[in-house]
Amino acid sequence: MQNSFVTNAINLKSYNLSEADKIIVMYSKEKGLIRGVAKGVKKPKSKLGARMDLLVANTLMLHKGRNLDTICQAEVLNSFYKTRQDMDKIFYSMYVSEVVHNFGVEDDPCSEQIYNLLYKTLNTISVAENKIEVLIAVIKFQLKMMIESGFSIEFDKCLCCHNDVEDELMFFVPTLGGIVCSDCAGKIHYHKKQLPYKLRDFFKQMAVNTFDEKGKYELQANEKVCMVTFEALKEYITLKSPKKFKTTNVLREIS
Repeated sequence: MQNSFVTNAINLKSYNLSEADKIIVMYSKEKGLIRGVAKGVKKPKSKLGARMDLLVANTLMLHKGRNLDTICQAEVLNSFYKTRQDMDKIFYSMYVSEVVHNFGVEDDPCSEQIYNLLYKTLNTISVAENKIEVLIAVIKFQLKMMIESGFSIEFDKCLCCHNDVEDELMFFVPTLGGIVCSDCAGKIHYHKKQLPYKLRDFFKQMAVNTFDEKGKYELQANEKVCMVTFEALKEYITLKSPKKFKTTNVLREIS
């Protein structure tokens, strides 16, 4: 088929286009954010059907159009089906996909890394055995996504005096994008959160560990520690996001 291309992509959002058609917003491995028309998808006998549900990874064939591409074929790679049995997993997966939607761009030069990160996160959430495992997957995603997006968080040096911060009291300042030492904390008027050095080390470990690795801080983490870490990162990501979030209010209700 002329002017067609094949890509792996994960469904992030959808919009009604007509009585039978939808526009699907996806993050693809080769092209970053893409949008495609799923013709007849709302009809009971549609060939695309559940493949166009949110949080589904597909191998797609799309036909390039003047304004919008058309989804011709879809083969499911992963439906993350265990996620659909758990409300926590659904909402945290929605949050993760919205982060990618907000920071992703068309023809993204980091598309393969971000696609792989999103896929691995959604799969880890899906097979998680408890909320702590879900939160750790999301925390790793948050930190790694900020690195890919050029918004790495400074955890080693004070952003005011630039001295190394070691085993001492420090503060995380989302507006500045990192930590400040206790001496400098009183001089700044930005919102800040007290950060014990062991929690800082937990942040650092989550940033470098893969989804299959479990370091000592990860093994010791309880739900409270994970929620504090998640919320601090969510605040930072919200500040950096070029678009407003819709899932954060829902997460506040279920957390």
